[in-house]
Amino acid sequence: MILMILMSMMILAIIFILILLLNLISKKTFYDREKSSPFECGFDPKSNARLPFSLHFFLIAMIFLIFDVEITLLLPLILTLKLSNILNYSIVMMLFIIILILGLYHEWNQGALNWTN
Repeated sequence: MILMILMSMMILAIIFILILLLNLISKKTFYDREKSSPFECGFDPKSNARLPFSLHFFLIAMIFLIFDVEITLLLPLILTLKLSNILNYSIVMMLFIIILILGLYHEWNQGALNWTN
């Protein structure tokens, strides 16, 4: 049993070393200015090929993602309404909504929700 485990570990180690060697051998190490520039019929590019990434769009997407996750956390609370005490349920829901409103107020105060900067 131990011999089989050792043999399988040796085979895995050999396969791992072969994969690493093949990866190192197959890499192309020749980088040229022509190869790394965008193709425009032999002419130098007139403008930047990539548009700058909007940080404001990223912040809005993160806020949407956070609130989307919060809604998925609210949905199971609706199903547990029948099983729990109404006072405890109300306290948990109000605390949850207050935390969401405080987060929204903080984002609004920081200016992340303004489209014109």
